[in-house]
Amino acid sequence: MAATPTSPANLVRFGIFELDLAAGELRKSGIRIRLQEQPFQVLSILVCRPGEIVTREELQQKLWPADTFVDFDHSLNTAINKLREALNDSAASPRYIETIPRRGYRFVAPVERVTLVERSATTEAIHPELQLRLPHRTLSRSLFALIQVMYLIFYLEALFHLNGVDRAADNVLPPRASFAVVVIVIVTGGVGIVLRCYLLSAIAFDYGRLRQNFERLFLPILVLDQLWALSPFLIASKIGFGAAFAATAALLYVPFSERTLLRMAYPANNPAKLAGT
Repeated sequence: MAATPTSPANLVRFGIFELDLAAGELRKSGIRIRLQEQPFQVLSILVCRPGEIVTREELQQKLWPADTFVDFDHSLNTAINKLREALNDSAASPRYIETIPRRGYRFVAPVERVTLVERSATTEAIHPELQLRLPHRTLSRSLFALIQVMYLIFYLEALFHLNGVDRAADNVLPPRASFAVVVIVIVTGGVGIVLRCYLLSAIAFDYGRLRQNFERLFLPILVLDQLWALSPFLIASKIGFGAAFAATAALLYVPFSERTLLRMAYPANNPAKLAGT
């Protein structure tokens, strides 16, 4: 199908998919999905008649002229199967293409005609993985950097006031457990300083593989952060048990928010195009 200048009538949307009838493209959240010509043509016919039964005979007449020698049933079944695979659809529980036994098919999802203005305002700003409007990269990177600064302050404060940590642990724990807490603070604080300095420098220089490296290190980072999420209880005598509990609950979520922020800043699909500066 040859590409021609796209007009509003040639753009239709259903769910998170968009069909460009002129360009011959199917997109999911703005990302093009590879689809062969015959499945695309079948989809175009069905989408242009939503809610109507399109018989197998009609499809045969439109896609396979009378002088074409082909196993029509096999070819149509193959095209429908490829369509369902591209749309992540199911014959048993159809969200898009419903099979009408011994008759044909019906497109059951709501279809919306899209203008060029609507398309440019939506598809360019949709994150390909998270299904949300893509925020400004500077915001995502800045928030990630602030989290690293927050952890650095935690580590440095704990190490600079190690005697206070020891006394706070002694107030609530037996001597051996209190000593173990001090050792854990020293070891994890030292490791944490190195880790946060690396993450800060990587985000500052916009290192392209930061997301991949962070995801490789996510499990040890998660363990480290979950241990430090308990640190507010060391000062529970000053801030109160309720405040310590609330602070711990918030800190337990932080490593997951870090991962999300990096996914926003560094999309897996063509990050240079999808992410703003």
